[in-house]
Amino acid sequence: MSVDPSTDDTRARLNLETATIRWHELQTYFARGQVVFVSEQLDLLAVGEALTADNKARFEGWMAEGLVGEVPMERAQSWYDADASVWAVVIAPWVLVQDRNTRN
Repeated sequence: MSVDPSTDDTRARLNLETATIRWHELQTYFARGQVVFVSEQLDLLAVGEALTADNKARFEGWMAEGLVGEVPMERAQSWYDADASVWAVVIAPWVLVQDRNTRN
């Protein structure tokens, strides 16, 4: 089985670009609808790779399962009230976010 080096390069780049950020700092992007919630059940980098590769089928599957999509309003409010930080990676124009407490 051959490994696609471009996939490895993409994952490495995304890994370097992934960081924690305070939810308050993402409010402008959230208001514009540019923040994508990634369930704790998924690897944030794998979702980023799929978005970068424009893997529509994979994204639609995750969306259908409720694993990727808009940030639920209750979660957004909870993060805001707690002044929480989230894991984030930018894949313009999108900002993928995941609850910070779930990353290993």
